[in-house]
Amino acid sequence: MSASSSVLAQIARPYAAALFDLANEAKKLGEVEGSLNDVSDLIGNSDDFSTFLTSPAIAADVKADAVNAIVEKAKLPELVANFLRLVAKNGRLFALEAMISEFRALSAKARGEISAEVTSAAPLSKAQLNALADTLKAKAGKSVSLDTRVDPSLIGGLVVKVGSQMIDTSLKTKLTAMKIAMKEVG
Repeated sequence: MSASSSVLAQIARPYAAALFDLANEAKKLGEVEGSLNDVSDLIGNSDDFSTFLTSPAIAADVKADAVNAIVEKAKLPELVANFLRLVAKNGRLFALEAMISEFRALSAKARGEISAEVTSAAPLSKAQLNALADTLKAKAGKSVSLDTRVDPSLIGGLVVKVGSQMIDTSLKTKLTAMKIAMKEVG
């Protein structure tokens, strides 16, 4: 884990834990997780929005005003709306994705699931995701929630992380291994 991602995790954990506790107490874990997944999709699908959240050049109060307008327009559940407003007010929007990831992990643990990070070269279809989840469930003996990412630099294949285990079937890794092997021969 890189230093910047561990710093993000340290910032994200208390926010995610507080939101989890409130959602659990209100019996709205599913609703909150669904809304956070929608926010995560927006971040992942909009480079402009992602840049807006992470840019240090945009003042925190400007970000807070924009997030408030988005929350009003999107009609998010009150718990999620207040959470996003607080994160914006505290100038922590740069860590929002990490907070959502931490919340997902807490929710999965509460459901008795394990979480798997799946990185693919292209978006996976619903059928592919279901097949992967079934395979991982059979191997782990527990229900598996998938946190998906797309990284075109992989060229093809997948990188799957479950706990401390990593399965890397990407073409990028295979080509790198071949390049190393060819250098040793020649």
